[in-house]
Amino acid sequence: MNRTRAGALAAVCSLLLALTTAACTEEDRAKVGDIVSSATAAAASKMGEVKDGVNATGDVKAGPTRTDGDRTVAEITATNGGDGRADYTIMVNFRDGEGNLLDSVVLAIDGVEPGKSGTGTARSNRTLPGETTADIAQALRH
Repeated sequence: MNRTRAGALAAVCSLLLALTTAACTEEDRAKVGDIVSSATAAAASKMGEVKDGVNATGDVKAGPTRTDGDRTVAEITATNGGDGRADYTIMVNFRDGEGNLLDSVVLAIDGVEPGKSGTGTARSNRTLPGETTADIAQALRH
């Protein structure tokens, strides 16, 4: 199983755990599950499009989340420790205070020079409830 599929499977498993423990109706859980599954599948698909990418999760950090209008955002920083210019494709997960997966997005940070950092803003696909955090699910340097 490649890393992209493994990451997507882990995200789906997190979603299933969240849905089985959430205090809401079965219909609500199904709606949330559909939304999060769609976002996670779309993010995993985007990650799968990257050719010749190498794992760079250790190069990338997520900052604190904040609201921007009706969306949740987090500044993401990629630091290039290599000896050549690099592009980064990053899958960011937004989670609630209990660690349940709420949304997944893909962000590109392009043209990061060696020894330098580049930044970008991960923006949720929808309005997210309550306090959230952002974490790096997967990052590829290419």
